[in-house]
Amino acid sequence: MKIFRKSVLIAIVLFAFIEGNAQVTLEQMAPEISLPNANGNIVSLSSFKGKIVLVDFWAIWCNPCRAANPKIVKLYNKYKANGLEIFGVALDKTKSKWLAAVKKDKITYTQVIDTEGWESDAAIAYGVEAIPTSFLLDKTGKIVAIDLEGDELENKIKELLAL
Repeated sequence: MKIFRKSVLIAIVLFAFIEGNAQVTLEQMAPEISLPNANGNIVSLSSFKGKIVLVDFWAIWCNPCRAANPKIVKLYNKYKANGLEIFGVALDKTKSKWLAAVKKDKITYTQVIDTEGWESDAAIAYGVEAIPTSFLLDKTGKIVAIDLEGDELENKIKELLAL
């Protein structure tokens, strides 16, 4: 009986660990993110409810992230007038380096930073284990796509914007 109890206890602990670190799923409401922007003002993801939002987790030291930034900037510029918002979440330790990267990459959409990096509440809530990672939200704040890129992402945005 002791072995059975230990096995059950281990299973419960493992399940709790896996569930606690599981990535959010499609059709789930996006967890709230409230972090400081470049000016130090707290910006909440929920403030964009009613718009199509791409939540983009990235960092300045991540080469694939930096390579993706021009594509995201182009997508934003093309569809912002139709209601697309992008909520960039930087998992960087140094605000000044992050601000320099935002400027260099010509990012004009909403950017926030979490200097806790991988231990950030937002990264944990979304189960972010690699970057870049993105979540596309519909107007209600529900996750409708995860990690789409290129034409696939643009087509889904156009569908959600009814273009």
